[in-house]
Amino acid sequence: MAKTREEFDVIVVGSGAGGGVVAGELAQCGCRVLLLEAGRHLKSADFRRWEAKAKHDLFWPTRFAPLPGGDAVAFLAGRCVGGTTTINTKVALRAHAQDFAKWRAATGLTNEAGQAFSRADLDSYYGRVEDLLGVRERSDWEKCIYTVQAGFRALGADLEPVHSYTDANCQRYGSCLQGCPNDAGKSTMNTYIAWALERGGLDLRAGARVERVLIENAPGGPRAAGVEYVDAAGERRVARAHCVVAAAGALATPQLLRRSGLRNPAIGRHLGLHPARLVYGLFDEPQDSHRVYPISAHCLKFQRDEDGGFVMEASTVMDPIAFATTLRDERGPLWGPRLVEAVRAYRRYCGVLAMVTDENNASVIVEADGSERLEVDLQPRELGRIEASLRFSSDALRAAGARTVYWTGLLATHLQGSCRMGDDPARSAVDRNGETHEVKRLYVADASLIPCTLSVNPSLTVMALATRLAERLAVALMEEPLSA
Repeated sequence: MAKTREEFDVIVVGSGAGGGVVAGELAQCGCRVLLLEAGRHLKSADFRRWEAKAKHDLFWPTRFAPLPGGDAVAFLAGRCVGGTTTINTKVALRAHAQDFAKWRAATGLTNEAGQAFSRADLDSYYGRVEDLLGVRERSDWEKCIYTVQAGFRALGADLEPVHSYTDANCQRYGSCLQGCPNDAGKSTMNTYIAWALERGGLDLRAGARVERVLIENAPGGPRAAGVEYVDAAGERRVARAHCVVAAAGALATPQLLRRSGLRNPAIGRHLGLHPARLVYGLFDEPQDSHRVYPISAHCLKFQRDEDGGFVMEASTVMDPIAFATTLRDERGPLWGPRLVEAVRAYRRYCGVLAMVTDENNASVIVEADGSERLEVDLQPRELGRIEASLRFSSDALRAAGARTVYWTGLLATHLQGSCRMGDDPARSAVDRNGETHEVKRLYVADASLIPCTLSVNPSLTVMALATRLAERLAVALMEEPLSA
């Protein structure tokens, strides 16, 4: 079938926290933007609070990476317009100063003045995103939060309200991972992308599988010229643009760059997992943790590496299928009568989410046949943090009155760092502005950029970095016409 050709100022691949922001910002600046998304374009009217359907419609199939001893890490991510911002809990935290301090050592990253890139370089962009999304404090706690708080205080710690990109219409359905049914959760789908579609300038194409970035030779060296993709109808297409922004996520973006011929050794390496697990305590009284805004409190006492290297959030997401299929204890996964008995008490559980700062020792690899392979190599210090976070979680729940504690295996939902930014091409895939070291006009704008795993939820940082990139691209496009 013949390939059709079209031309744009910018092509953005992926519509999540990075791509959705870049596409929306540039379209509203007057740029002609093509936004390509592998998933479907579903909206609040399509979100039915139906866990199994949402898992099929809104998520990538769960991937697993093996661990020693026969266990595995489960990788979860959104596959829909808005990406993971459509199905996350909207926690909005600025990265800690210690997080930024690691970046210079990892990749030589500096700012425009030649100084170590720091939070000050992102603060104005953080503020812009927070204002646009209406970030607010969530102190509207339910009973289950106060139940857990007592346990934290008994151990010399405490919970405090989180900030989130949710508005006052939040009805605390507990179904954030199934898409917000009343648009109270501010994903890139119902903000940046929706606003740009309304005003024009953005061409959104869902169900589009991008196979490679088109690269051409130019006087200044190789540069991006467009993409080749397969649309929702199965037709192969070519779209050309002044520049291409890869924002398909920390697993898919490095694979796209590899398929496009890039060979920088940092691509696909240094993947950070921000490994997490849910820990559940069984109480004597109903807690109804499934009827709340899922993450409305957190404990940052152990956030810094020297204090433990983990962050706790409460209360946990309590979708019933995921709950019933992931329970385990010291003896392993629950099966048979033990599982039946545990699940019958569903309403009486309350829990926490323990997230550990890892050291980017995982990789995503493209095999010769084009398939992906995920490798995880957790080191003793990382394993120590994971064990400490589980121990504290269990102790806090028991101190709060739980008579039984269960937990899940390791999850990775905050993937970062597989195309990290830096000044040194030997240790990074892109420069401080997200442009690849190998190919001009080819940018990365998702969590792949982050040089070292953040200690907190990364979506706000990804959106701030994307806002920064969009600002620079808007200026560059005004100075250099498409035909250049």
